[in-house]
Amino acid sequence: MALSSSSAGFPADCRYADSHEYLRPEGELLRLGISSFAVEQLGDIVFVELPEPGSALGRGTSFGTVESVKAVEEVYAPIDGTVVERNGAVLDNPEQLQNDPHGEGWLLLVRPSDPSQIEDLMDAATYGAKVAGH
Repeated sequence: MALSSSSAGFPADCRYADSHEYLRPEGELLRLGISSFAVEQLGDIVFVELPEPGSALGRGTSFGTVESVKAVEEVYAPIDGTVVERNGAVLDNPEQLQNDPHGEGWLLLVRPSDPSQIEDLMDAATYGAKVAGH
């Protein structure tokens, strides 16, 4: 399915990384997940591996994996921070990530080390235009 160049399907309150992760600000914390585009590319998701709360995330480094029937893909931290919570529902039922990647399918709740790093990420319109050509 081709995505239009509009930001349809990409919530405007999120910021997006080149590697298809998103961050949604929630007070002092950030909810981190993978975009609906990435989920579409993966196909049927069968397993998710995430770090424990208290784990440090390094911007641009892998922190977990999402496994589908097609491939195993690493998930990268778009900012530096510390894991506050991981989504146990997605760990128990990976299809939840597939069904609602920008809602109930979030992966981590993160306390950013430097909140200004979120400004380096794309807004929904820019991200939508980027993935429209794929």
